[in-house]
Amino acid sequence: MRTTSDSHWDIFCHVVDNFGDIGVCWRLARQLAGEHGLAVRLWVDELAAFHVLCPQIRADRPVQEVLGVEVMRWEQGFDFTGAVPGDVVVETFACRLPDAFEAAMARRDPKSVWINLDHLSAEAWVADYHALPSPHPRLPLNKYFFFPGFTARTGGLLRENALEQRRQAFAAAPAERQRFLARLGVPDAAGTAGAAGTTSSGGDAGTLLVSLFCYENAALPGLLDAWSRSRRPVLCLAPPGRGQADLERFARRRLAVGDLVRHGRLELRLIPFVPQQDYDRLLWCCDLNLVRGEDSFVRAQWAARPMLWHIYPQEENVHHAKLAAFLDACCAGLPRAPAAAVREFSLAWNGVGALTGDLWERWLGFFPILRRHAGEWQKELMKQQDLCSRLVQFCQSRL
Repeated sequence: MRTTSDSHWDIFCHVVDNFGDIGVCWRLARQLAGEHGLAVRLWVDELAAFHVLCPQIRADRPVQEVLGVEVMRWEQGFDFTGAVPGDVVVETFACRLPDAFEAAMARRDPKSVWINLDHLSAEAWVADYHALPSPHPRLPLNKYFFFPGFTARTGGLLRENALEQRRQAFAAAPAERQRFLARLGVPDAAGTAGAAGTTSSGGDAGTLLVSLFCYENAALPGLLDAWSRSRRPVLCLAPPGRGQADLERFARRRLAVGDLVRHGRLELRLIPFVPQQDYDRLLWCCDLNLVRGEDSFVRAQWAARPMLWHIYPQEENVHHAKLAAFLDACCAGLPRAPAAAVREFSLAWNGVGALTGDLWERWLGFFPILRRHAGEWQKELMKQQDLCSRLVQFCQSRL
C-alpha cells in the first residue's frame, strides 16, 4: 500500500561485505520509493560493487537517479556543510553518519527521525532491544535501533508485495525457467528434479541443481569432494567471487565464466554474476541454495527451497551463536533426525566440525522432508508484515 506522505528519506550505506550491505540498502530504497511513494536518497561509498548488483548504476557519476531512487556517491571527505537531511535518516549497520549531517538533523524542525537499521538475527535478545531509542551524547537527537528478525516483536524481513506472486508465476512457466538458465550458460538443466513448480522425489531421482554463493570457506573442498562422490548427481552453479580460489584448486586450473568442470558425480559451471533483480529466479530454479551474508540469506528463504547459510565470520566466532539461534528457529518444525542433519551440515559449513561425505549423504536422505519444510517455513514467515512497511509505520508515528 502506497502512502500519501511526501516524506523524504536518506539512507547511508558503507559497503563492507561487497554485496550484503548494499544489497539490503538497495532493496529497501527501491521498496520505499516504489511501494510507499517516498522520495529516497541513497548514499553509497562504493559504487563499483553497487554496479555489479544493479548494472544501471554508473560508478563514475557522483549523482544519479536509478529506478526512482536518487543515488549519491558518499566520498571520503564529502562536505556535508549546508546539507538538508530528510524527514527520516537511516544509518545502516552502524555505518556512522558524518558529524555535519547529524548536526543538520538536529537543527531541523521537526528533527529527523534517526534509524539505525541493524543486522538480521534470530537471537532472543533482539526483540527486547528492537525500536529502543539511544540519546545522542551531544545533540538533541534520539537514534532508534531497528532490528530485522523472524518474529512479530522485531522489524521483520524485507519482502516486496508481489514477491510470492512472481515466484508462483515463474513456477508455472517451465519454458521461462529454461530460457533463464540458458542465458546463464546452462541449457541442459531443464530436466533436473528441482524444476520450479515440481516436487522432488529425493533419493537418486535426477540431478540436484545447486546454487553456490559463499565467502572463502575451508569447508568448500570437502563439500565439493562429497558432491563428486554423491549417490545423486549434482549440478552446481557458481558465480565468480570470493569462493573462486577454492573452486580453482578443486578443478586444478583457472576458471572463467562459462567454464565447466566434471569430477565424478559433480558438474560445476561458472555462471555470470546475476544482477539483484534476477537473483530470485536463480534461487527459484535450484533444489538447494548455498547463500552468504544477509541479503541472499533472506531471499533464499522466500524461495521456499532448502538452503545452507554461510554466515559472515566474526572475531572469536561470535557468529556461531547467531547461526545457532537461526537453526533453532527454522528447525523447530522438523522431526528430530532431519533437524539434526540440517544442524550438523550447517555447522560444518561454518567451520564447526568436518564436512564429510557421510554428512552430505545424511542430509540428502532427508531431502523430500526438507523440501516440504522449506515451503512451510516460508509460509510462516509470509504471515508477518514486511520490514519496509513496519519501518515506514514506525517512522510516521514519530514525524
